[in-house]
Amino acid sequence: MTWLFFLLVLLGTFMAMEAITWATHKWVMHGFLWYLHKDHHQVEPGFFEKNDLFFVIFAIPSMLFIMNGMQKDMWWLAAIGFGIMAYGFAYFIVHDVIIHQRFKWFSRSKNTYVRAIRWAHKMHHKHLGKHDGESFGMLYVHKKYWEKVQRDKKLMAGKKVEYAPES
Repeated sequence: MTWLFFLLVLLGTFMAMEAITWATHKWVMHGFLWYLHKDHHQVEPGFFEKNDLFFVIFAIPSMLFIMNGMQKDMWWLAAIGFGIMAYGFAYFIVHDVIIHQRFKWFSRSKNTYVRAIRWAHKMHHKHLGKHDGESFGMLYVHKKYWEKVQRDKKLMAGKKVEYAPES
């Protein structure tokens, strides 16, 4: 029974992190910590960005929850830490690998969810400043982006589309 409770707390934390990430992105990253996030919208040379420091900011509470939960035999506290960590891993895969393709592991996907999340993020990045943004979440995709991708799929059905012309 304890493992089920642990798993439920972990999954609940993972899901809650989407709302926490949305709020942090909208009001902190596009607010008083814009100087750390700005280089993510206005690309500068180099592989690393100041924006990558947010990985550390989110990793600290995760590590503290896990460490304290295990030391004090409070498994629910460790489950919260592992939920934050799982969300961080998902964030890395979705944001850095799938969306921005900082690592070329999954490119040219035809999956509707992947295309919708990429489109939503593209709409977020069309705003170069800290104001007037949209689509601040990471895993949740608003209905309008799903509909846009589904319309595009219907328009392109049966048509052969090449990514780059052959030489």
